[in-house]
Amino acid sequence: MVMKEPTTEQQFLAFTSLYRVSPYYQFAHFTANQAIIEAFEKDQETNNNRALHVIDFNVSYGFQWPSLIQSLSQSGKRVSLRLTGYGRSLEELQETEARLVSFAKGFCNLVFEFQGLLRSSPKLIINQREKKNETVAVNLVFHLSNFMEMSQTLKSVHSLKPSIVILVEQEGNPRVRNFLSRLMESLHYFAAMFDSLDDCLPQESTERLSIERNHLGKEIKAMINSENLDEENKGTWKNMMERHGFGGMKLSSKCLMQAKLLLKVRTHNYSPLPCEGENTNGGFRVFQRDEGKALSLGWQDRCLLTVSAWQCV
Repeated sequence: MVMKEPTTEQQFLAFTSLYRVSPYYQFAHFTANQAIIEAFEKDQETNNNRALHVIDFNVSYGFQWPSLIQSLSQSGKRVSLRLTGYGRSLEELQETEARLVSFAKGFCNLVFEFQGLLRSSPKLIINQREKKNETVAVNLVFHLSNFMEMSQTLKSVHSLKPSIVILVEQEGNPRVRNFLSRLMESLHYFAAMFDSLDDCLPQESTERLSIERNHLGKEIKAMINSENLDEENKGTWKNMMERHGFGGMKLSSKCLMQAKLLLKVRTHNYSPLPCEGENTNGGFRVFQRDEGKALSLGWQDRCLLTVSAWQCV
């Protein structure tokens, strides 16, 4: 039996449900935002910057940015946030802009500007206008694995000389060239993702079924069908970033503490029959990696996604 492709509305509802009940996307977004805020605060101290420009290569529904808007406004000082977001469709970009503009209106000391661009837009990021005393941050969240011209993307990003580049990638490893190996990697990764829902929703939940069918199901199809990468783009993301002139930045203790707090808040443990001695605080874990330059969210002992921060060297 061939399952129907979920509608746009079904995909949105499934994503929204997963975002609300699981720490998966929130871990990525909150960790990324904390690192961006710290880079901006550093520029405020050294260069008196009062404006932040974030270039998001996969803005999607824009769920990452309300928490950043809220955090920026807490300083009480007048601050400007310019968000350039690349999206899949004009309709999605317009809906994302409407949500973010409406949210930002609630913060009187924040000047918010959104520019939406299609991923296929001929307008290169290298043409992004620069403003005086503006911190530039680049957000590569779940982006590079879906982008065949990764080398050119990173070259363009490097030319902007951003204060920080955030990289978030799944650990399912679609970079494996052999189909069978890629299938096995995907199998283990998504098995962990499905199991992790035990910490989020009861097994009989219709909301859980929606997530499994309309979000994870689509992700499985995309990962298995991902095209092989050429020789230039083989290897780890760390190697790729370093080849293109980026060096890793150590993530702060605030990033780690925030991630651990998130897991405490988001742990429900709906597993029906926990075994004796089993950890009843849930199976999600935070792992520090690469000498503190990366944070990973894991389920049990398997990493699901990794957040790292980079700067031009």
